[in-house]
Amino acid sequence: MSSVATYYNGKSVLITGATGFMGKVLVEKLLRSSPDVKAVYILVRPKSGQSMQERVVDMVKCKVFDRVREGWPNFHEKIKAINAELTQPNLAICPEDTRELLSEVNIVFHCAATVRFDEPLKHALLLNVMGTQQLLVLARQMHNLEAFIHVSTAYANCNQRHIEEVIYPPPVEPKKLFSLVEWMDESLVQEITPKLIGDWPNTYTFTKALTEYLVQQEKGGLNVAIIRPSIVGASWQEPFPGWIDNFNGTSGFLIAAGKGIIRTVKCNLDAVADIVPVDVAINLILAAGWYTAVHRPKSMLIYNCTTGGINPFCWGEMENYVIATYKRNPLEKAFRIPSANMTSNYLIHQYWTTVSHRVPALLYDLYLRLTGRKPRMMKIFNRLHRTMTLLEYFTSQTWEWSSDNMNMLMNQLSPKDKKLFCFDVRQLHWSEYIENYCVGTKKYLLNEDMAGIPAAKQHLRKLRNIQYAFNTTLLVIIWRVFIARSQMAQNIWYFVVNLCYKFLSYFRASSTLRH
Repeated sequence: MSSVATYYNGKSVLITGATGFMGKVLVEKLLRSSPDVKAVYILVRPKSGQSMQERVVDMVKCKVFDRVREGWPNFHEKIKAINAELTQPNLAICPEDTRELLSEVNIVFHCAATVRFDEPLKHALLLNVMGTQQLLVLARQMHNLEAFIHVSTAYANCNQRHIEEVIYPPPVEPKKLFSLVEWMDESLVQEITPKLIGDWPNTYTFTKALTEYLVQQEKGGLNVAIIRPSIVGASWQEPFPGWIDNFNGTSGFLIAAGKGIIRTVKCNLDAVADIVPVDVAINLILAAGWYTAVHRPKSMLIYNCTTGGINPFCWGEMENYVIATYKRNPLEKAFRIPSANMTSNYLIHQYWTTVSHRVPALLYDLYLRLTGRKPRMMKIFNRLHRTMTLLEYFTSQTWEWSSDNMNMLMNQLSPKDKKLFCFDVRQLHWSEYIENYCVGTKKYLLNEDMAGIPAAKQHLRKLRNIQYAFNTTLLVIIWRVFIARSQMAQNIWYFVVNLCYKFLSYFRASSTLRH
């Protein structure tokens, strides 16, 4: 028997952020591993013109629930949506729903957050910090609450080089910052944001650090644990290898590389790419929920959910895996042949940005204008470059994380639970994982049929022929314009060709003598 799975049977669970990437995987794993769970309450708000009900319907239709659907076709009946808004007082939950939550909920998993690095500070504070505070107020009133699990990020304290499983006091009290930004004009907040966040690279990591401190200060008598995943990537094993449903972070760049849009990336090739598969993070979250509720640790435990210190994988290793996978399984309608140049040198990166990004984008947009279509490639490149700039902080440095609590929790699991809720990343083979990740972007993000691979390969061959023709034409133009009209250029050209010929003759003669 699985102690973790058995614990959740008969329990009522509240999940925030359930419609997000990690939230969906959490709901799916909970329903699949503990089918007798009493209820899964999810907080949902209307968004992008969709009502709460429409968002929930879209969510349960998602492919991530296919395995659950096979075993329990009516799994959606366990999901109970609550109309809520984290940025509003009392979460804007109606009195009737509040009463139900207070009497029924046994475990809270708080996954909701804005993950945008360039989110305005005021909004990031509202959602990440004040939203958590409002949820804690609700949780402290719950009659049967056994555990409150807060999902943070391993980069909440990225201004430290070695990150322990402890709370680091922020430079400012969260409540004082609330009071400051409450009356201040949005433009003024934007102006002083760099001063306020100090040596944090963005508002996301800064507000996550504030939230961790606030959880510690305001948890009261609750049994609380904090999970800190690093860069969350596609699934490793569950619900199936390579599942991914958003373009954030690494996923967007993989697709851009597969499409041939991105050709150069500035990063430290030796820096650790601390990617953690989403199912590893979810398994740890569920196991920590069980341990927090059943064993009731005396102090709040923090789990650094990372791979770098246990099974390191560097950014420099990624290039070959990604390009090779996309050449075997090409994306449809690629812009160019997949190729990448990863470098830490600023000048080389700028050169390749101009030659491989800006010039082709301008030429393609000119072609679109001439054919009566709206230019778009330069906008795409500019958006990608802005994102690359935001991520450069994380691709150019390596951090060290302690993982004592994660190891302790692993040792507390039975052999059955170690298999069912696996978060042992020592077993992760990066080459296989990256290949599944790339294929996952094709199948699940772009919804491309694998049967279309032969046609996609044919398209790549066509692009290769166009590239050869373009390079040949360019050489002819250079010859006609610069070399054929200048005696000095011709002399240099003939000298170089003659030198190459002599070298070839020398090596040929040496080879003949040896034989």
